[in-house]
Amino acid sequence: MDPLERYIHEHTEPEEELLRELDRETHLRTVAPRMISGHIQGRLLRMLTAMIRPRRVLEIGTFTGYSALSMAAGTEEGATIDTFEVDDEQRDFIQSWFDRSPHGKKIRLHIGSALELAPRLGGTFDLVFIDGDKREYPAYYRMLMGDGGGLPLVHVGSVLIADNILWYGKVAGPVAHGDRHTQELVAFNRMVVEDPRVENVIVPIRDGLNLIRVK
Repeated sequence: MDPLERYIHEHTEPEEELLRELDRETHLRTVAPRMISGHIQGRLLRMLTAMIRPRRVLEIGTFTGYSALSMAAGTEEGATIDTFEVDDEQRDFIQSWFDRSPHGKKIRLHIGSALELAPRLGGTFDLVFIDGDKREYPAYYRMLMGDGGGLPLVHVGSVLIADNILWYGKVAGPVAHGDRHTQELVAFNRMVVEDPRVENVIVPIRDGLNLIRVK
């Protein structure tokens, strides 16, 4: 950790012990632990959630549950978080952390494709955190905005937060022909900034967050 990053960590509210333990276990048990939100981004998600005060939250891409737990800590009693993870082998590991958290009862874990299953939940969501398959980001956006033929899953005032939208800086340079991840992230960012129904700002924290509000 470089000096500036250490300073940021030391001057941000400390990480909860359960989340610190989850971070450690994620690094020990998974092949891509960098996918975890981590302390600073987790605190930001918690603060944004507390500011937005959502009653219904949708998360696309649970991984090991750090971001879901961070957002759950920022919600009020009675709020719910529906989170989708495609890796069924992670189910028990994820659920064990939700069960240990005092906020875990707010979270409902779904295993399967959010593109297929989220529309079946019905209604709309006040906050959406997008952190699933980067190749599907444009499809997630179309689904959420109701552009795929279904009903919208968001409403005026809903906030979408899309993670990893800078993709290690690759979105700003020439994109390799076979690089589907970068291609679809570039398409997603373009879709958002050209959509008159929303306003957005890209925040260069870690691998980039695109904060989007439905107007």
